[in-house]
Amino acid sequence: MSEYYTMKIAGLERKLEKFPVSEKLDIAAFIIFGDVELTVAGCAQLLKKVPEFDVIITPEAKSIPMAYEMARQSGKPYIIARKGMKVYMRNPIEVSVTSITTKKEQKLFLGETEAKQLNGKRVLIIDDVISTGESLAAVRELVAKAGGIEAAACAFLAEGDAADRNDIIFLEKLPLFFK
Repeated sequence: MSEYYTMKIAGLERKLEKFPVSEKLDIAAFIIFGDVELTVAGCAQLLKKVPEFDVIITPEAKSIPMAYEMARQSGKPYIIARKGMKVYMRNPIEVSVTSITTKKEQKLFLGETEAKQLNGKRVLIIDDVISTGESLAAVRELVAKAGGIEAAACAFLAEGDAADRNDIIFLEKLPLFFK
């Protein structure tokens, strides 16, 4: 039997299913895929809170709908930090990351074309949820290696202690569930 955590995000109520991360910890899974209403409303709210920027970057994959919608609403381009090398990526920049939801080391890549789009630009880093900050740190490293200037980092949700950080912008706090 599934257990849920109910919360409001951008004025919309959502029930997030809980899943175990370990024997002592559950998380409430926030999956933005397919939730157009929340994507549109949440992106509009985030855009009101962030400073001026020139380009958006997000790690693959769950926050891609957010990157698209924030780009659509702002008229600014977006770039995706890919989790795998693609044949069309010349002179790639790569960083390693281990996040709470993947449990294993992954790599993020930017091709030369994408890196040039960040160089000298004010870059807005977005993600769906910021928890441990590992994914955020990896994207920040990519932006720096590409010569971008971080405008801000933002997410719909800040999970656990991330809500106490002063270097991120978010809409709501998402608790961790300790057993």
